[in-house]
Amino acid sequence: MPQRFKIVGLCFLASVICYLDRVNISVAVIPMQAQFGWSDSMKGLVLSSFFVGYMIMQIPSGWLANRVGGVVVLGTAVLWWSVFTVLTPAAALVSIPVLILTRIALGLGEAATYPAAYFLFSRWVPERERSRSVALLLSGIPLGTLTALLSSGWLVERFGWPSVFYGFGLLGILWAAAWFRVARDEPSRHPHISAAELALLPPPPRAAAISIPWRALLSKPAVWALIVNHFCSNWVLYILLAWLPSYFHDAQGVSVTGAGLFSAAPWLTMFVMVNVAGWIADRLRTGGVRLTRVRKIMQSVGLLGSAAALLVAQSVQTLPGAVLCMCAALGFLACTWSGWAPNHLDIAPRYAGVLIGISNTFGTLPGVVGVAVAGWLVDVTGSYAAIFALVAVINLLGTAVWIAFASGERVVE
Repeated sequence: MPQRFKIVGLCFLASVICYLDRVNISVAVIPMQAQFGWSDSMKGLVLSSFFVGYMIMQIPSGWLANRVGGVVVLGTAVLWWSVFTVLTPAAALVSIPVLILTRIALGLGEAATYPAAYFLFSRWVPERERSRSVALLLSGIPLGTLTALLSSGWLVERFGWPSVFYGFGLLGILWAAAWFRVARDEPSRHPHISAAELALLPPPPRAAAISIPWRALLSKPAVWALIVNHFCSNWVLYILLAWLPSYFHDAQGVSVTGAGLFSAAPWLTMFVMVNVAGWIADRLRTGGVRLTRVRKIMQSVGLLGSAAALLVAQSVQTLPGAVLCMCAALGFLACTWSGWAPNHLDIAPRYAGVLIGISNTFGTLPGVVGVAVAGWLVDVTGSYAAIFALVAVINLLGTAVWIAFASGERVVE
């Protein structure tokens, strides 16, 4: 097997584990709330505290990867957040402040996942394989979410809520043991890489330590188009991640258990379509379509398609129709991960880890602001129609910015 496939595959598994350890508490928190007597406001504080650490460490993680390498940063990050995952039950037994600090620490570690992976992809992934590789990496998000939702309930029922954190935390520690054996920052220093594979890969950077051209990065319209579209795409993602089970329960009248099961189908659809879209994007590129056009097609189809699906969902009255709309919304959204997501490697390959840290800082805001706004809209209007309408407006804005300013060409040397 080519060594680059091993690097990409292990990064994909890190992405899966990242979301396993992020989403598991959404199930475990139900018995935790009952045991500790938390109010809903306190439960919300526990759930949202993760994003504090996650936002704080995005840009520093990209800078660290650029300075010391993606292998050390990603491996250390997975070990860090796995330890804090295992410590979560003990922290909850001590006090709420200790639990919140543990969740913030978990977020600090998970923040390094994508900046470190993008740093490695800039060295290990040929240009013609970028869409597929980034799509596989990000497909860990729906797969990790789906696995956490389906397995956490079973673990809680059989072994109690602490087992969720112990079991998933152990997975990360095992992953790190394999990672440090296999991964290297520079392909030319890998002991098992062939000359033929090495010839396919991007040329190494001119210097081992690269200073970050902050002004050049933040002055390019294509960079800001990327940041805006990361924000817009994540608005859809986080809204559905947080509210999809509630939508099926409240608007479609299914049980709590049924809400979890029906929520699985859209995430499974997204997992499949992420990889299909990546293959399509790379096939378009191989067929001679300009990279800028490929990125604009995939992003526009993704945002406009998901907006249309959610607008249709406003008037759907049947459960099968609602499931179909949500599958379409996340299926189309998957196409954006062959639009904005690999674009970091297109426009600034030497600084892709830093750039994903910048864009993901803005991309995390919907997890804090968007989820809260959605709850307020449901309280005020009594339905989910306003949430879906707001998503559609944001998607249209993102599409307009992307078509006007996005580029597939390198803009920062």
